Amino acid sequence: MPTSNPASTHPRRNVRLDTLVRWRWLAIIGQTTAVLVVEYGLDFELPTYACLAVIALSAWLNIALRLRFHLTQRLEPDRAAWLLAFDIAELAVLLFLTGGLQNPFAFLFLGPVLLSSTALPPRFTLMLGGFAVACATVLVFAHYPLPWDSDDPLQLPPIYMMGVWLSILLAIGFIGVYAWQITEESRQLSDALAATELVLAHEQHLSQLDGLAAAAAHELGTPLSTISVIAKELENAIPADAPHGDDVRLLREQAARCRDILAKITELSSGEPFDRTPLTALIEEVVAPHRNFGIAIEVAMPGDRDAEPLGARNPAILYGLGNIVENAVDFAHERVDVAAQWNDEAIDLTITDDGPGFAPEVLDRIGEPYVTTRRRTPNATDEEPTGLGLGFFIAKTLLERSGATLSFANRALPARGAVIKLRWRRADFERPLTFAGT
Repeated sequence: MPTSNPASTHPRRNVRLDTLVRWRWLAIIGQTTAVLVVEYGLDFELPTYACLAVIALSAWLNIALRLRFHLTQRLEPDRAAWLLAFDIAELAVLLFLTGGLQNPFAFLFLGPVLLSSTALPPRFTLMLGGFAVACATVLVFAHYPLPWDSDDPLQLPPIYMMGVWLSILLAIGFIGVYAWQITEESRQLSDALAATELVLAHEQHLSQLDGLAAAAAHELGTPLSTISVIAKELENAIPADAPHGDDVRLLREQAARCRDILAKITELSSGEPFDRTPLTALIEEVVAPHRNFGIAIEVAMPGDRDAEPLGARNPAILYGLGNIVENAVDFAHERVDVAAQWNDEAIDLTITDDGPGFAPEVLDRIGEPYVTTRRRTPNATDEEPTGLGLGFFIAKTLLERSGATLSFANRALPARGAVIKLRWRRADFERPLTFAGT
């Protein structure tokens, strides 16, 4: 029983220029320090000026970017990928001058690929990873000698160098994919939580309108009573056949109609539906909009209503239950059952349909963002939405904020359909509702 709630598409991935510039300055400082320490601290021979020239080229690029662009500018993915490719190439040249993969700093090939996996689309990360592996492969066979003691040169066996190459390859692949997955999950969760906040704020604003309507009805009552009294006096004073007799009579009738409307608003706002509502009334409010779609909705309640829970008209509960019932109706063949039970400690609510039920492969992940089991029908067009999985996530999040715990399951064979169980501690359900800022 998947969700049908639409969701906005993911924003395009990009990275701030300042992030890349700062990252490159850090690399420049580290590379310069390493070259100078090896040359003058360890007294090893290496092509110092060639290495410093390569590092200076990277610094010149940073200065050019700083002068040409505003550092807060967000780069398009392809431009950011070119800058990261330059970093890989610059590192490859430095390693070529200082021993190739024999240089322990060869694992820095992972840096640009890791940054790409967290900030750029996967295709650019694949290209950068392939470029880094290609550079590492060339360095296995072509490089200057590793700076070392000339009297006792270091000779690493070819099989060891192949192991280093393979470890770099595996590190780029494994850590890159892992970083991308973690970042993607974080991004999806952030987007889904933002959607949840918007839905909750919308529902809270609607609930706050209830109190505004009650206040308006109270304030309008006095002037409307005055209009009604004057209209009645005018009707009594003016003969029935006078030119404006019908207008005065119509004015009095419409004023009486307005008073009736305001009286209904006042009665509703001062009663349970707008402030404290019984569980049965809340469920009926959730179910009512879905009764006219050809699916029978049966609501089962305990016979003893004396101890019925009386809770706040919580917009989070209304929206969350409404979403679950809507999806049950969407996928039911003939019937949806809503059953409630309560005692002094807890409230249990079960929603069951006779549809296909949850797909086994996603049953354990129902309620996570962007997890959906809505399947495309054979005759569906490409424009037909299949659901992004945000509806259940938003509903589950809102209901959990109200104190509910949810479980998802399929009905035991041979029966078919989905079963969603909700439980509140009675104290949580009956807690008065408070809004942010009140």
